[in-house]
Amino acid sequence: MRNFDALNDVSNLAFSAEMIKKHNLDHEVVVTMMDLPPGCTGAHDVAFYEKTLRNILDSGISYDSVCFKDASGTANPHKVYETIKMARKLLGDSVHLRLHTHETAGVSVASYLAALDAGANGIDLAASPVSGGTSQPDILTMLHATKGTDYNLGDLKLDKILKYEERLKECLGEYLIPPEATQVSPLIPFSPMPGGALTANTQMMRDSGELGRFDEVIAAMKEVVERGGYGTSVTPVSQFYWQQAYANVMFGPWKQIAPGYGRMVLGYFGKTPVEADKEIIQLASKKLKLEPTTENPLDISDRDEKKSIAHWTKVLEEEGLETSDENIFIVGACDQKGIAFLKGEGPLMVRKGKNNCSGDSEMAGNYTVVVDGKQYSVQVAEGEGDIQIAPVATTAVAKTAPVSSGVGSVEIHSQTPGNVWKILKNAGDTVVEGDVIMILEAMKMEIDITAPKAGKIASINVSVNDSVADAQLLATME
Repeated sequence: MRNFDALNDVSNLAFSAEMIKKHNLDHEVVVTMMDLPPGCTGAHDVAFYEKTLRNILDSGISYDSVCFKDASGTANPHKVYETIKMARKLLGDSVHLRLHTHETAGVSVASYLAALDAGANGIDLAASPVSGGTSQPDILTMLHATKGTDYNLGDLKLDKILKYEERLKECLGEYLIPPEATQVSPLIPFSPMPGGALTANTQMMRDSGELGRFDEVIAAMKEVVERGGYGTSVTPVSQFYWQQAYANVMFGPWKQIAPGYGRMVLGYFGKTPVEADKEIIQLASKKLKLEPTTENPLDISDRDEKKSIAHWTKVLEEEGLETSDENIFIVGACDQKGIAFLKGEGPLMVRKGKNNCSGDSEMAGNYTVVVDGKQYSVQVAEGEGDIQIAPVATTAVAKTAPVSSGVGSVEIHSQTPGNVWKILKNAGDTVVEGDVIMILEAMKMEIDITAPKAGKIASINVSVNDSVADAQLLATME
């Protein structure tokens, strides 16, 4: 499958051309779509999608089906109708043409009906209790919506679907389904946030006790999308938008540049549909210490040994893991997290609690507590929900702990909850103002912890993989 997302000119893949050719599965072409936030124009209209589709057809790529994917569910039904009608005219009647959308913005049923009326051959649906909201509309809903028409949704039988959904609810009854996963949000057209990313992000905010700021982050995304060049909000661009909006809310507007977002506006993932804001390009260049580029990203990747099959084959061999194509793809895409996954050491991330959402109570969520000088990350849930307590550090110092003898007088605290990803400086190292001391990971974003002035590192108060709370002491200087 070749995904022509809205970086438009090239596929946004973190691999060399060698790996792309090896794993090329050019059978279904996916053209991603969305609506721009209100007041934004310049891309993502029917003419834009026609140009994209014509480029695909002219490229000579082999395919036997085309799917328009609206990951955020924001494309309005009229545009869906005109886009599918345009595509059907270009493709002819023999090519399978379908629409994939989400219910997040509440217009998916109307969009599916519009797509079918325009000549689509297929649509994607889901079953309760995991239908609607960030997923697709329910099978039963579309059966009802197409009643009295000539559209056949696969000879589905109403009584069998009812029985299937009832059984599925029983099977998933003990698992936590966040309320926002099944709800329509009128705010999504302002973001736009894909269904698959929304609940992952809200769960991270819920875990860190920041869910109350979700609406602020969504509101901040309008500016981020507009000034970022209108790349389609689908993985990984949707995460770039989210990370930058989150940074703007938590640290102040444009005080930090999320690495993925910065590299996107600088051209390292290809050409955005429109040029990004010049001020943001300059800011990203300064913050990331990278010059803007118009070079093909695949050529850039080809020069990077760490994006080659040979490199990741060697990594797998050193870790004692099978060097299969699938494993190479996993570690190439996910690095250390991919290795942990293959070793069975990655977090399961499956939550139970009979759908008692940890955000329903003011007390629910993740907390950092200190007992007898030891720091613990504690998850609190309501009612019969599971409560997990895990030690995360034995050497970390609580932010309220007195500074011990020999520790520097300048304290460096975390600005947000997260995890310690890398520690780049050690006690005794000399630094200048702005040097990166360590890197935290929060909301899938790397957050540099920098020296506030020139001096010497007196203490490092956390370890790699530690969970840290907001305002927790990370290091001291003298």
